[in-house]
Amino acid sequence: MEMDSLPNGNSTIPTTTTSITTPSTALSSKLTQLTESLKLEHQFLRVPFELYKKTIRTNHRAVEKEVSSVISVVNDAADSDISNDDAVQHLTSLVSRLQGLKRKLEEGSRTENLQAQRCRARIDHLESADVENLSEWNNTRMKRILVDYMLRMSYYDTGLKLAESSDMLDLVDIDVFLESKRVIDALQKREVAPALAWCADNKSRLKKSKSKFEFQLRLQEYVELVRAEDHLRAITYARKYLAPWAATHMKEMQRVFAIVAFKSNPDCAVYKVFFEPKQWDFLVEQFKQEFCRLYGMTLEPLLNIFLQAGLSALKTPYPLLIDFLCYKDDCTKEDPLSQESFRKLALPLPFSKQHHSKLVCYITKELMDTENPPQVLPNGYVYSTKALEEMAKRNDGKITCPRTGLVCNYSEVVKAYIS
Repeated sequence: MEMDSLPNGNSTIPTTTTSITTPSTALSSKLTQLTESLKLEHQFLRVPFELYKKTIRTNHRAVEKEVSSVISVVNDAADSDISNDDAVQHLTSLVSRLQGLKRKLEEGSRTENLQAQRCRARIDHLESADVENLSEWNNTRMKRILVDYMLRMSYYDTGLKLAESSDMLDLVDIDVFLESKRVIDALQKREVAPALAWCADNKSRLKKSKSKFEFQLRLQEYVELVRAEDHLRAITYARKYLAPWAATHMKEMQRVFAIVAFKSNPDCAVYKVFFEPKQWDFLVEQFKQEFCRLYGMTLEPLLNIFLQAGLSALKTPYPLLIDFLCYKDDCTKEDPLSQESFRKLALPLPFSKQHHSKLVCYITKELMDTENPPQVLPNGYVYSTKALEEMAKRNDGKITCPRTGLVCNYSEVVKAYIS
């Protein structure tokens, strides 16, 4: 049933069906809860696996490049007529390069092994989830979510300390976020070199996802040259780095090329936007999105996602109820929607679908039901029968509304019905 729109200031709680709970049903419920929880751990395994694959590809490319170079030098030396001394010198150089390659392979192998161990540790952690240790496992999970939030909000030191104190460095992605920190810090200082290097390292995957991030970086670097009124270098830069993008981004290029005809503070709003500081903030946000997409992360922090999942059950389509829940001074502190930060998270959420509702008395904090039905005062406020009867006994049949101070006789109250 649905609740009538009454100015009672009481919250609604989704009705649960009363049933007899046996040990077997409780165990089944916990197992179901655990199974559903594990479905949300996609990012937990995806991030280290993507990093592992990236390391393997990087090591493979480095080996191929070095081996091809060594083979080329050997072929050139074999085809040329050189003296014994030159041959010895060439061979010594090749041995030195091969020894360097061996060191790189050993270092790469160690890195791969560490990342493989991290993947294994996370799999073991998920497999260790059991009904008997569910509370402890959920506690670790909450700490992982908090570390994820801290790293996304750039609280790197705090996130690292929490991970170290909880002995779960293998269960969080600190090294991955430290990689992004270098790029973000550089962009905030208006430097694009680290971001371009990151694009070069991940060129194939960014191209596959049709990313525009590298193009936006090139555009911004061109704009900075124009801002400095170094037009000759700007034109040279455009020919070298922007021309290859002409086939897919001609419209954007035509607009940005036109700023050469203006000063760094143009009056035309169409071109003025290119020189605004917010363009760098846009690049930072775009990098965060590309970074999360590359590693299979959610764009929103996991903490926000889990909080919104809970808040969605509290958001109802009753404006008056939301008003009392969220903005009135007498809202209970236990209600999450009494906090401004939670209200912001709940704002874009859909309304919860509630077929059944329960009323809680403002005075006694007890449920109002058939045994303790709600009563309506002349001013429209609703309280439980038990609370009003006790108040009437203490005050010779008089009722005083705790919200407005209205005084009336108990005989004036009217029973309310929930439809």
